[in-house]
Amino acid sequence: MQVTKTKLDGVLILEPKVFGDARGWFMESWSLRKFESAGLIFDFVQDNQSYSAHKGTLRGLHYQTAPFAQTKLVRCTRGKLLDVAADIRENSPTFKQWVAVELTAENKKQLLIPRGFAHGFLTLTDDVEIQYKADNFYAPDCDGNIRWNDADIGIDWPFEPTILADKDAKAPTLSQRLERGELRF
Repeated sequence: MQVTKTKLDGVLILEPKVFGDARGWFMESWSLRKFESAGLIFDFVQDNQSYSAHKGTLRGLHYQTAPFAQTKLVRCTRGKLLDVAADIRENSPTFKQWVAVELTAENKKQLLIPRGFAHGFLTLTDDVEIQYKADNFYAPDCDGNIRWNDADIGIDWPFEPTILADKDAKAPTLSQRLERGELRF
């Protein structure tokens, strides 16, 4: 497994080794042994999967607060998406900074997103499937979101989304969440 650091401490691009032959290919999408040897110690407790039928679907920016904050290991198993992690930890040196990685079924890249980061993605093709592991269970009382186009974060999306849940379209800004004291990790 190749591990590539991003400009945000703890946000990593992981590329599993893929073995191909006449039958197709094989890879270990997650291995406790390989993660531990790379110094990545997480107790993943939940796997999630979502499907988006149409290009231009945006989901996010989502996060969970303490005591159910989550680290996520994200991968795309069908289609193509732009996956984004934004640092929303107020005392972090990279507060309000973000990284974006194109995840596709073909490139098999994965994005590791630590606790304290908001996560979102925009589908770049029709028929997109995303799967991710989480190191904490989903907790509705700790669920939060930030507006996908918050000017304080300034994510450079490749185009405007065409499909967006009401929850995400009406999400508060990062400043509003901070003013209300809603970000604790």
